Amino acid sequence: MSEDTQRPIVVKRINKHAGGHHGGAWKIAYADFVTAMMAFFLLMWLLGSTNSDDLKGISEYFQTPLKVALLGGSGSGERASLIKGGGHDPTRIEGQVKYGEVSEKKKVVDLKAAEAELAHIEKRRLRNLQERIEHAIESNPALKPFRKQILLDLTAEGLRIQIVDENNRPMFATGSAQLQPYTRDILREISKVLNDVPNRISISGHTDAQAYSGGEKGYSNWELSADRGNAARRELIGGGLQEGRVMRVVGLSSAVPFDADNPLNPINRRISIIVMNKKTEEAVSKDSGAPKADENLEAKPEAKPEVKPETANEATDAAAAKH
Repeated sequence: MSEDTQRPIVVKRINKHAGGHHGGAWKIAYADFVTAMMAFFLLMWLLGSTNSDDLKGISEYFQTPLKVALLGGSGSGERASLIKGGGHDPTRIEGQVKYGEVSEKKKVVDLKAAEAELAHIEKRRLRNLQERIEHAIESNPALKPFRKQILLDLTAEGLRIQIVDENNRPMFATGSAQLQPYTRDILREISKVLNDVPNRISISGHTDAQAYSGGEKGYSNWELSADRGNAARRELIGGGLQEGRVMRVVGLSSAVPFDADNPLNPINRRISIIVMNKKTEEAVSKDSGAPKADENLEAKPEAKPEVKPETANEATDAAAAKH
């Protein structure tokens, strides 16, 4: 026999381990761990978001489930009342409360206080307007010589701007509604600042007591005062006043004199422009007369209430001259 046949036969067997340390068995254990942690944190969240009374109900169910089933109650912590037929509900004091179960506090608005505050704001706005007009007159060299003929004051109706006549410096031509050039300048300067406030405007024309030769049957001081008021209105709009801001134009003749002791005083011939407050606007819109005077105002109102003029006659009667 050869040497090759005399050698012993050696059989090598290799044990194969599926996966080894790179296998998937550990992943299953890790997934179980993560699931348990998620359940744990979910339990913690539920316990934290549940009020103490619900927790007592849950604890009572697990301690004596049969008692809860026999005596009533869901056993899940939903305890509507500790005493059958009524009683105090502990869930209304602490823990979660359904939306709408808490009554909202009603807001109480004091209408009188709100109106008083609005009136105060409006009065302050009109006072600022007065200061601006006074400043505009003082800073305009062309108007400064006429500052004594422009009177501004606060009344119960609002801010009153009066342009009055002087002996040698009338606003209009004698017995006419034709404006003098400087009167136009004054009205146009005033119109520039009136647009800065939303208040409506009232214009009234006034004359002295000197009557026309034909008396009040023809063209009289009533028609003249109304024509002068409308002439002032047209000039204000021509100077830039927004159309629709004028709410009332009246002619009062000599019924409301500035100087009651001297009805023929030239100062009685004037144009009165009132930047009306809200109360006066409402009174005019309802045609219910002027409001009561405000005792807190420093300036006194007109001596008499305004009276609407009679209807003006045709312009052909305007040629009549005054005595």
